[in-house]
Amino acid sequence: MLQMLPTDFSPLHLSTCGLLERERVPTWREQFCRALLRVDIEPKEGLPFYGAAELRALPELRVVKGTWSAVRFWRNRALAADGDDSIGIIVSEGCTASQRGRDVVVNAGDGVAVLTQEPVDVTFAEGSVFSVVVPRAALAGRVGSIDDSTLQLIPRRSETLRLLLRYLKLFETSPELRKAVASHVHDLMALVLTRHPPLGESDLAAVGATRLNLALDHIAGRFQDPELSLTKVARSMGISPRYLQRLLETGGVSFTAQVTELRLKRAFVLLTEQSEHKLQISDVALQAGFSDISHFNRLFRSRFGDTPSGVRAQVDKAIQSQPPLALHRERAIGRTGSSS
Repeated sequence: MLQMLPTDFSPLHLSTCGLLERERVPTWREQFCRALLRVDIEPKEGLPFYGAAELRALPELRVVKGTWSAVRFWRNRALAADGDDSIGIIVSEGCTASQRGRDVVVNAGDGVAVLTQEPVDVTFAEGSVFSVVVPRAALAGRVGSIDDSTLQLIPRRSETLRLLLRYLKLFETSPELRKAVASHVHDLMALVLTRHPPLGESDLAAVGATRLNLALDHIAGRFQDPELSLTKVARSMGISPRYLQRLLETGGVSFTAQVTELRLKRAFVLLTEQSEHKLQISDVALQAGFSDISHFNRLFRSRFGDTPSGVRAQVDKAIQSQPPLALHRERAIGRTGSSS
């Protein structure tokens, strides 16, 4: 599966968009299914077929995201004899899967584990599909028996599944994470495949990295709330404040410093916005999340080297020193109109 892909996690995009309807199935079968995934397809009878997919790979890690119409994917013994011994987790809008004489119905948002070295049959409902595949050897020391994971159903409420999906989304746009990401994904997949993982407030690198990024995202989305606290963020994540504090310290930040920096930057933007109805300094402070105006003024001056009113005055002065728009227009007309 996914042979022929670059291993720097750069995306490869494929789509039936722009193809005539009669060309879609044969093109998708040859260029996507057989060439890259080593599977065959059979669209649901009586419905027009469409498909779009994004494929990415790192050494020992392959990811497929797609959206397609209702379709059956399968690997027979010939297609499975490509030497690829991996295990994959599929999350979709719903599917039925068969392998090793077993059948399972997977509801929307749930996951299912399949082996790539053996024949498999999966019929997808229309909608989005996500799949992550890693070599069996990468999980050998992390999971008791890979074979026992065949067609294992993973409920969408599983915290480890949510962490895995979130982590993969995070590092799509974070090149600095990619050196460690394959090992982190292996850890997370092992936890997903462990029926009762001892997760808790784990020190496992993959879990910690994911939870740290989730915490930073949570803070970034709520820093303007004057009542935001470390305890509230920890409670929303289902972890203890002490564990969250340790995660932030591991990432080189503190909760207070992170929130303060976001609030000060927001205040600076509000102060320098050009509007006919400028906010009062006190309103700027409140909108940025500060409830104490004196404290806000001290922090702002320390961060930006001037008071909030001083920064606003500098911006106003710079605007007043610029020629009016009409003068700019007259000068432009003068340059171009002299020849007429």
